[in-house]
Amino acid sequence: MLQVEIQEIGAGNWRALRDIRLAALRDAPQAFASTYEREAAFTEADWLRWISRGDTFLAYAPELGAAPVGIVSEYEGEPGTIELISMWISPEARGRGIGRALVEAVLGQARAKSMTRVHLWVAESNRNARLLYERCGFRPTGERQPLPSNPQLPEIAMARSLDRLASAGVAMWPLHPALAREGAGA
Repeated sequence: MLQVEIQEIGAGNWRALRDIRLAALRDAPQAFASTYEREAAFTEADWLRWISRGDTFLAYAPELGAAPVGIVSEYEGEPGTIELISMWISPEARGRGIGRALVEAVLGQARAKSMTRVHLWVAESNRNARLLYERCGFRPTGERQPLPSNPQLPEIAMARSLDRLASAGVAMWPLHPALAREGAGA
């Protein structure tokens, strides 16, 4: 496992957000609700709006260099719910615990805000990301929708409760037995 440092991004670091987000969209275009072409045209003001709409965390692994190797964002959705969005791990950092660390950052923020649930959408075909989320205690909700960037691909919703047991670190469901490497994006 790598040493992982998770940092919440601020307005002064919008370029790091831009760079890793564009890398994610190039690497895993079928994993996100947006496209590289759309976001490559963003201005500084657009990236600052992204930062202002919710919390965004970057993962750093000093062994792999100074650039961030992972990203995840969250925002308040329905009452009591945090939406986990835009998760991605760079190919050289996958399978090394960075995905779990990023999910834990979102879970920690949700608990700090007294939320009761974390919800996310993941491309149904993104098996590795789904397995990571299952290992982190998320379960499918039965919701489905077309992926906004490619309506031919379905997304499924997953959620995790943040009740007292989950907050104490007690798994509410058995974790998935497969220990697949972390996915391209979620």
